[in-house]
Amino acid sequence: MTPSELKRLYRIIKVQLEYGLDEFLPDHQLAKAPRLLRKSLFWIRNQHSDKPLGERLRLALQELGPVWIKFGQMMSTRRDLFPPHIADQLALLQDKVAPFDGNLAKQQMEKALGGSLETWFDDFDIEPLASASIAQVHTAKLKENGREIVLKVIRPDIRPVIDADIKLMYRMARIVAKATPETKRLKPVEVVREYEKTLIDELDLRREAANAIRLRRNFEDSEELYVPEIISDLSNETVMVSERIYGIQVSDVERLQANGTNMKLLAERGVSVFFTQVFRDSFFHADMHPGNVFVNPEHPENPQWIGLDCGIVGTLNSEDKRYLAENFLAFFNRDYRKVAELHVDSGWVPHDTNIDEFEVAIRIVCEPIFAKPLCEISFGHVLLNLFNTARRFNMEVQPQLVLLQKTLLYVEGLGRQLYPQLDLWQTAKPFLEKWMMNQVGPQAVINAVKERAPFWAEKLPELPELLYDSLRQGKVMNQRIDQLYQGYRETKRQQATGKFLFGIGATLVVCSAILVASHFEQLAVGSAVAGFTFWLFSWRAYRR
Repeated sequence: MTPSELKRLYRIIKVQLEYGLDEFLPDHQLAKAPRLLRKSLFWIRNQHSDKPLGERLRLALQELGPVWIKFGQMMSTRRDLFPPHIADQLALLQDKVAPFDGNLAKQQMEKALGGSLETWFDDFDIEPLASASIAQVHTAKLKENGREIVLKVIRPDIRPVIDADIKLMYRMARIVAKATPETKRLKPVEVVREYEKTLIDELDLRREAANAIRLRRNFEDSEELYVPEIISDLSNETVMVSERIYGIQVSDVERLQANGTNMKLLAERGVSVFFTQVFRDSFFHADMHPGNVFVNPEHPENPQWIGLDCGIVGTLNSEDKRYLAENFLAFFNRDYRKVAELHVDSGWVPHDTNIDEFEVAIRIVCEPIFAKPLCEISFGHVLLNLFNTARRFNMEVQPQLVLLQKTLLYVEGLGRQLYPQLDLWQTAKPFLEKWMMNQVGPQAVINAVKERAPFWAEKLPELPELLYDSLRQGKVMNQRIDQLYQGYRETKRQQATGKFLFGIGATLVVCSAILVASHFEQLAVGSAVAGFTFWLFSWRAYRR
């Protein structure tokens, strides 16, 4: 490791020890060495022993920076894996990260926009409305029409911190990948590379603005999801301006219930929105933690989701979508053999995998998840058991699906909070069956014809000429093939002649040796000369 990497690693360990996070070490034989090492580091004591463990964890992640805050945000949605005193504190990382100075934020905005904020805005609030790991948000009004808007600005000097952590993560991932062949299948370097891409993308607010515009267009006039409008003329790389929305944070269950929200419909629409983004649009919001998701308080009987912060999005190609849909449907139908075969066909597990054994292993892990409400199932534990099972079959992690897996965890966490009785699988199954029918059924043929019809109509006048050119090229190609075949036959004939002449020459040379032994020297000389002459003719035949 380089000195800078060692310095950052020491910083990470130091912060963890200062907040007493070694208390998370389990009471296990393997933890004895770290505990002994902790006791020997007498100069790094727990300096926050007066605070509860959950708060110490949140403060430590917050102090370590955006890479760690993002990790805490994802953990906050898994209330089935963490007790309330931990999950409640981690939830504060979603939009309650310590803000930076509002005057500094204003200076950065004015520098990015090229003038005083008063040129475009009124009532700019120096106090941030919300603060997260990458950026923070301030409110104002457009001077031209008094419309309420929010300004999002990137935190200052954040790139070096991200680069240092990512560099260290690469170093550790390579060490892990080389440690054992078993860990190499998890593709740690590729996973870090994918994570780096998502973080770097978040630093460019132009990308987030483009993502929001596309997502808004995909759900235009939808009752299920609303995406705030982006003011593109006033947005750039470090500042983004969008309309201000008023909603209820999706994690505020008490307020949602007090507003009379149809919680069951809200939860079902969350699942529908996710699968619509993935399978219809191939473009999905991949950062759906509660800090980015609100509910429209109007018409609580017909609740509408509001999606914010589109900095992280995921895309899937047609092969990924088809593979995922077939896997989901096979799971829904409890066709575990189909699941095993799909894993082999996709190359996720080696082609020599024993299908029967793999099917049994999947069945043991997945069968208990059916016929139960969501509140009785921990999909986090199911995934963990699946990974442990797949390890025996050398299953490889697919980095391009990491965002999708993370988003699925978010969807589960939100569904568990809103409506614990929601059957996630039964809600998604009709959607996927309809999608698959559109892909492989009669409707798929009709859709393909509709999609290609304009192209065919454009090319139809050119069809006679294209047909003539094709026939003429076919005729020329046949003539060339005939010429090549004739040349091949001539070459084979010459080679046969050469072999024949070489055989005669060899025979005459052997005869000359016999004649010499029989004391017929003159005949032997003549036979040898004739043999070498036939060899010369053979060589000339091969050279043609």
